[in-house]
Amino acid sequence: MIQDKTIFLTGGAGFIASTLIAKLAANNRIVVFDNYTRNTLRGTPYDKHPNVTQFEGDVLEFENLKSRMQGAQVVVHAAAIAGIESTLRNPVTTMRVNMIGTANVLEAAHQIGGVERFIDFSTSEVFGSQAYKVNEGSQAVTGAVGEARWTYAVSKLAGEHMAHAYYKQYGLPTVTLRPFNVYGPGQTGEGALSIFVRKALKNEDLLIFGDGSQIRAWCFVDDMVDGVMCALEHPDAIGESFNIGNARAVTTIHGLAEAICRVVGSRSRILYRPALSADIELRIPDVGKAFERIGFAAKVDLEEGLRRTAEWIAANESKLPPLAPIFKT
Repeated sequence: MIQDKTIFLTGGAGFIASTLIAKLAANNRIVVFDNYTRNTLRGTPYDKHPNVTQFEGDVLEFENLKSRMQGAQVVVHAAAIAGIESTLRNPVTTMRVNMIGTANVLEAAHQIGGVERFIDFSTSEVFGSQAYKVNEGSQAVTGAVGEARWTYAVSKLAGEHMAHAYYKQYGLPTVTLRPFNVYGPGQTGEGALSIFVRKALKNEDLLIFGDGSQIRAWCFVDDMVDGVMCALEHPDAIGESFNIGNARAVTTIHGLAEAICRVVGSRSRILYRPALSADIELRIPDVGKAFERIGFAAKVDLEEGLRRTAEWIAANESKLPPLAPIFKT
């Protein structure tokens, strides 16, 4: 149990980080550092919580970042540019934020001293287009230069290498997590699952980019946060990378769309469009290392996760940002 710590979260108003804050705020001092491109904290009990302090800032602004991080004992680096639409529109920003921003957060943590644990969020995208039961020792794939999907993946992989370098050279106690398709209440970004749910609730057409045969393993956000907690608390986590996902919650993209329509009782049509960029054909994690080393095991099955996600979106649709034009019917 983490208690009486000052925990600094970049991207702290984002989807996963805001869910993590709900776990930590009662017994710790939380410092949120975010540019508020999206704000999942708004309207939650933690937006004005007495243990939560918020600062607007950008991870590319080193001095401001370092100043706000002073006194932190735990750093969780969740700030990033993510989502294929964002990468297509802003490839330079994606690379700068995900590489230079990560280097800034690591250097600030190194300079302030006293950091007991540093959590870096990488991505399952580093495994490339064919990732069947991949483990932490599996080969990372960079992909074709200029392809939007790999622009994001390479930027996150570079950050992951940087985190390991700071551990090896300076002894900064880093842990890298590779999330596999996280979804759930609070997701306000471009995730395919949340887009499907939002459109299904309105009986709008669900657009699948590609042929729908792509296979994914879906991880409910509460399970993801449990994985973060394991990485924060377990002494064997330091200096390691871990896959965090649910290898049992597996379906094709077409099967996902059908399941969402069934869960919400939707009359939506499922339509197909050409792929936006290179796609991931198969992505299923091997999470054996996370179970054996830090005790992580996903608990929420896909049907239950979809139901809980749909209930949250239905209750909060009016507060969510509009879908990007690329995802509209």
